[in-house]
Amino acid sequence: MTTLLLIRHGEVEGITPPTFRGRLDLALTENGRHQIALTRDHLSRHWKLDAIYCSPLSRCVLTAGGIGSAFGLEGVTQAGLIDIDYGNWSSLPVADVEQRWPHEASFWKTAPHRFRIPGGESLQEVAARATDTLAAILDAHPQQTVAVVTHDSVIRVLLCHLAGLPLSSYWLFQPSPCGISVIHAGDGFAIPAINHTQHLLQP
Repeated sequence: MTTLLLIRHGEVEGITPPTFRGRLDLALTENGRHQIALTRDHLSRHWKLDAIYCSPLSRCVLTAGGIGSAFGLEGVTQAGLIDIDYGNWSSLPVADVEQRWPHEASFWKTAPHRFRIPGGESLQEVAARATDTLAAILDAHPQQTVAVVTHDSVIRVLLCHLAGLPLSSYWLFQPSPCGISVIHAGDGFAIPAINHTQHLLQP
């Protein structure tokens, strides 16, 4: 059995108020750096990581590097873990998109599996690259514990895949910055924890 820890990167600007960040390479906030330190300390007390992979965007590279420092590991970047391409919506506040593209914004919320973001990606495209990457990671680490640091959109898609849910369930999951989801991969998948954030409540 391989144990997979899916971890969202630390907080960046644009989470509040919500903005379509996607592939913008944004800096971590001070709180985001604190979240990474808390996550590193929590994992070092409870887990032994054998490898850590991440999206190539700096917020994930820095999160992976901070966590990996407790285990003597560096994050290995994987293009398939990059955030969704928000196309024409990139860098825009959600409220602005809802005003400028009311029909499309509503469709994105109610039927994300049937929608392509204008100038960007569909969830099917995100799922294809992310699940291919995940399969390669799992094949490379039998009987080991691996962390994967990526984005909320990628985590949502992967959790749908791992739980056997359709992409219409995309909004069911709400990954928090530095939230941890635990997956056991063997003949099938078991998910004992989704978006664990208790470690972030420490001062």
